[in-house]
Amino acid sequence: MPEVQHSLVDRIKASAAALYPEIRDIRRDIHCHPELSYEEFRTTALIEKYLEELGLEISAPYLETGVVAMLRGGRTAEEAPCIALRADIDALPLQEENDYAFCSQQEGCMHACGHDMHTAMLLGTAAVLAGFAEELAGDILFIFQPAEEKAPGGAAPMIEAGLLRDYKPAMIFGIHCFPHIRSGNVALRSGSLMAAADELYITVEGQGGHASAPHKAADPILAAAHIVTSLQYLVSKAASPYEPAVVSVSSIESGHATNIIPSRALMSGTMRTMNEELRADLQERLRQLVEHTAAAFGTKGELRIVKGYPVLQNDPDAVQVARSAAEEMLGAGHVEESEPVMTAEDFSWFLRDCPGAYIQLGTGKAEPVKGDMLHSPTFDPDEFALCIGMEVLAATACKALLRSAGS
Repeated sequence: MPEVQHSLVDRIKASAAALYPEIRDIRRDIHCHPELSYEEFRTTALIEKYLEELGLEISAPYLETGVVAMLRGGRTAEEAPCIALRADIDALPLQEENDYAFCSQQEGCMHACGHDMHTAMLLGTAAVLAGFAEELAGDILFIFQPAEEKAPGGAAPMIEAGLLRDYKPAMIFGIHCFPHIRSGNVALRSGSLMAAADELYITVEGQGGHASAPHKAADPILAAAHIVTSLQYLVSKAASPYEPAVVSVSSIESGHATNIIPSRALMSGTMRTMNEELRADLQERLRQLVEHTAAAFGTKGELRIVKGYPVLQNDPDAVQVARSAAEEMLGAGHVEESEPVMTAEDFSWFLRDCPGAYIQLGTGKAEPVKGDMLHSPTFDPDEFALCIGMEVLAATACKALLRSAGS
């Protein structure tokens, strides 16, 4: 595979460094004005304006919010391969607790997962690549996707609306802030990187009665308690010790008085798996466990599963492209091997239909700060990572185009 020329590496670095103050200010502006899933109208307008000024072709919208834009390379559209780069743009329903000038101005809403960083650095990447578009071996598709934080997410409906069918990218790449990785570094992994996530809703129906005479009732709380403890069997015995799996009950609601046995208990939780076969098997085993355990206590158990994002599977060839590009930009010592994580990400839908890779971008500071974690009200990424993200995304896009054009 042809290597990115060193002169191009230098130009990408110089361009990213020059753009950094502007992109940092854009990130702060987005951070001040966070918007929840499918409500990202201001963010959408900001993205469109910036890309139009760069001269990119703005696509007709695939959803009410979000932006899709094309940067045409030097080769003709008929000859040119296409590489896609994606950023998510929505915020979380969370009250920010940081203390700096650009904190969220929206009550109860915060960019606590780095999507403001992702959006800004992808805009910067577009600016970097637009600076030498005529030299590109193909076209770059920029996808600013809404609603990653709210299942079923924005990726699946964009795909269903024909996004990948219309543009047919040869590869797709995404990037995400990770505070456990030091700023200045990125991490990559072939195969399973992030988990499938399913929502669990359990209802146990019993027979209410006086708490002094439990033998005359069918206690749903007792049945629910046994279901909770029995769930651990799924992880410890039903799943291989070599297969990551998590089943957690995160809420229980039942009863309202000390002397009344209620007639119903409601529970909810999550199941995370790294293997689609194991996922299907555990779903069925979980259903049987709920129903049979409840029946053993004279109650009726029902399980409703809301299937979430699938396992995020990185394509080995795409990972090699991104790794090679990152090593040229940052040095091999700044490119780590990712550890699998049990969080979920709807970029996995793109990777089901198009080979690609999800890059973990380090945003952790030299001295770790307590509370600096994703979905925390004090999440505070190192903004220098914006420059790293621009460099790696731009170099990865160039290298992927060369790979696709030569294949």
